[in-house]
Amino acid sequence: MSAEQTLSKSQGPATTPGQVLLEVDGLTKHFPVMGGFPFKRQVGAVQAVDNVSFTVSAGESLGLVGESGCGKSTTGRLVTRLYEPTAGSIRYNGLDISHAGRKELAPIRSEIQMIFQDPYSSLNPRHTVGTIITNPMEINGINPPGGRDARAKELLEIVGLNPEHFNRFPHEFSGGQRQRIGVARALSLNPKLIVADEPVSALDVSIQAQVVNLLQELQREMGIAFVFIAHDLSIVRHFSQRVAVMYLGKIVEIADRDSLYNRPRHPYTHALLSAAPDADPDNASQERIRLTGDVPSPLNPPSGCRFRTRCWKATEKCATEEPPLIQLSSSAPGHLTACHYPEDGITPAARKAAADALPEPRDAQD
Repeated sequence: MSAEQTLSKSQGPATTPGQVLLEVDGLTKHFPVMGGFPFKRQVGAVQAVDNVSFTVSAGESLGLVGESGCGKSTTGRLVTRLYEPTAGSIRYNGLDISHAGRKELAPIRSEIQMIFQDPYSSLNPRHTVGTIITNPMEINGINPPGGRDARAKELLEIVGLNPEHFNRFPHEFSGGQRQRIGVARALSLNPKLIVADEPVSALDVSIQAQVVNLLQELQREMGIAFVFIAHDLSIVRHFSQRVAVMYLGKIVEIADRDSLYNRPRHPYTHALLSAAPDADPDNASQERIRLTGDVPSPLNPPSGCRFRTRCWKATEKCATEEPPLIQLSSSAPGHLTACHYPEDGITPAARKAAADALPEPRDAQD
């Protein structure tokens, strides 16, 4: 039984493939830092996310990658409105939800769901699996044909679990099974957009592949859009159609998957890709770019380009002028980079592929 057959249609406005579903413009989140005695006052702010912009179309998957603390998870929580943005706008299906209140968000809460990183803390240990999956339907007043319990059992079957697990508790499952329960809970409201925050980072490698393949199958059959947050560049490449690279609260490069992985233009992206292991032994000799220094504090980020304190190309211009996220003339359409001195972007693997595509040299006697 396919997911398309078992899941009813969403109650919200219809979307078509390619239609912009989520539009984020200038999104900013600063967390205040309080200090002082005896009266506390704000003495600073953690600039977790600063002027981030991107779009996600219906049925598309956008990957968000970057080092720990770069603002990926905060961006995901802003999109789902678990956090209130400091500035910027979030438009979902044409509706501005940036500062919408609880009543205004209620009609679309079911369409934007989240899969959390930790499968152990994201499930209530006092509730059975059935209660965990049916509660969202009860809260949103959804009464599927056959009843909520039947729907929950269908969802368990869709994510590869036994419907008989309906009355069991989370502690009775492995990490991979718990993450599948989290996926079933997210699907219970027929979402159009899922923010997956490190959905496989806590799982074994074999289980990671199962969960990622499950999400891909659900995306194909149900047309769900994803914001896929992860550290693992190979998983992001496998799952996402487009990829955005974040550094210290900002997007420094965004492009379609093949363009970004085959021709990275920002030095930070190039460094990330050079650090990723390559299964191809022909590419094993690729020189790794080792970044010096630590990631600066988001309490006091560097002026100009935030990556300049670790960049081997940095000049005075990088310290005084913040590079805009723009389309470079030599990049593929839609490949945006924020760098004054972009890389040529050609990786050793891309050079090898180009060389292999050249015709064999003809013998002199021919």
